Amino acid sequence: MTQDDPKEPAVIVDEVDGIIQGWSAERPDLDTSPMQVFSRITRLSRHFDLARRTVFEQHELEPWEFDVLSSLRRAGKPYSLTPGKLMAASLVSSGTMTNRIDRLELKRLVKRSPAPDDRRAVLVTLTREGLGRVDSALETLLNAEAALLRDLNAGDKASLARMLRTLLHPFDAC
Repeated sequence: MTQDDPKEPAVIVDEVDGIIQGWSAERPDLDTSPMQVFSRITRLSRHFDLARRTVFEQHELEPWEFDVLSSLRRAGKPYSLTPGKLMAASLVSSGTMTNRIDRLELKRLVKRSPAPDDRRAVLVTLTREGLGRVDSALETLLNAEAALLRDLNAGDKASLARMLRTLLHPFDAC
């Protein structure tokens, strides 16, 4: 690969390459190849998290608020779920979910009501304000995420998604 050949992609060197080089020099007895993947995933996660937080701040939402509101939105009309289903979708404890619902209710983004088929059960439902806020935040988020992926073509995005799905599967299958 040469600098003069426009057909050959430029070699990109990043911070992870320096980290691996340092470890390889200090610990040549170890296989540092997993760092090529996991250190990059970790660094990307931090960058993506910052970008998402910026988007949510524009819509006066915390990331966890978006997660709860988007779970309700994806449920379809009437945009209601039980606290237990929200808990399972968010991977948080019962106490944490109760606290989150309380806080969203104070902001008038959700409301609680008795379940029509079981008066002992509670449904959490998006309010009109919650629906508008999550829809608006989603549009901004998708635009921001598309911009973050702008250097990848459609095939690269599909390949990356497939590889990440394969890597994530054992964790989600538990």
